[in-house]
Amino acid sequence: MAEKRKTSTPISYREAALVKRQRQAGDDDFSSSSQQIAIASSQNGQEKGLIRSVKRTSSLSHPILGLTGAHTSEVLDVKFSRDGSRIAAASADRTISIWSVYGECANIGQLKGHSKAVTCLCFSNTINDALYSGSADGTVIVWDSTTGEKQRRLRGHRAVVNCVSVTRSGPELLVSASDDGRIMIWDPQAKEPLDVLDVGYPVTAVAFSEDSSQIYVGGIDNQIHIYDLTRKAIALTLRGHMDTITSISLSPSGSHILSTSFDDSLRIWDIRPFAPEPNPSDPNSNASNPRLYRTLRGTTFGGFENLLIKAGWSADGEKVVAGGADRTCTIWDVESSSILYKLPGHRGTCTAAVFHPREPVVVSCSTDTTLLLGEIDP
Repeated sequence: MAEKRKTSTPISYREAALVKRQRQAGDDDFSSSSQQIAIASSQNGQEKGLIRSVKRTSSLSHPILGLTGAHTSEVLDVKFSRDGSRIAAASADRTISIWSVYGECANIGQLKGHSKAVTCLCFSNTINDALYSGSADGTVIVWDSTTGEKQRRLRGHRAVVNCVSVTRSGPELLVSASDDGRIMIWDPQAKEPLDVLDVGYPVTAVAFSEDSSQIYVGGIDNQIHIYDLTRKAIALTLRGHMDTITSISLSPSGSHILSTSFDDSLRIWDIRPFAPEPNPSDPNSNASNPRLYRTLRGTTFGGFENLLIKAGWSADGEKVVAGGADRTCTIWDVESSSILYKLPGHRGTCTAAVFHPREPVVVSCSTDTTLLLGEIDP
């Protein structure tokens, strides 16, 4: 059942009263989308010593928010709902917290049902309010994220479920992958899997293709295998990573996938059926590996904890974001391969980060038990 937990108002990392001032002549950059924030004050905030204008780019109540108090152990995954109004966070304390994105960003529910750490999450793309969670207890649970009702428990794996993914369109299908070396395709309304692929080694990342005819699989063999579900065979293997794959994410257009690895790199792969030849004049192209579109560096994924750090795309496909063992959330521009933001704030490994589906907003989670929600320039 969903259980509401009393929490304090989310922390604003720009904690101070908003200060109004009259618009002065020449203030061309000052608009209704800006806020005046006191960043230094005295006498309990009565005298504002230093005022800063912050340009707002989203509908959040504050530019940066800390969501705290819901978990007592590491937060391992985080996702926005399809409409962007809610956040779900999975924790090693065996619970899933549900947060509202707008207004007070309150913790509106706590889902309990797994007997061990909740390792991964995904919202349905076709069924309203459906949420899927995988756990170290070897099961996948189907939830109604609004009511907190546990609708079905899917049993079949014999070890930790590392990742879950759903189809983008058509009949709803769910794929899960585990340390037991098996990948299972599910109809969320049925108790038994529709299909089982036994790859023989721990699988750490999985995602459906745009048309649901293929799945992208990463594991401890350092490679990404594209499985054709009709032929039940590997159609293509993408080689380039030098260590375990920690996450795979399909681009909004369905033409590329993003992978992260313990080799401290993010790689973007062109998975179109007839990928164009690399442009020799493009310094970021790779003639020896034409499917490898970009290699992004600038953060650490391994660390001593060896957590499966997750990454994701922006809604327009122009940026990607990832957590890191260096306690930061990093955002890259895809075309230039350059780092746009290196966002601090967490006191432990940033285990996952994801873009809002509609606004220039990012949420990240960490082993420090907190989530950070903030806006960036569009």
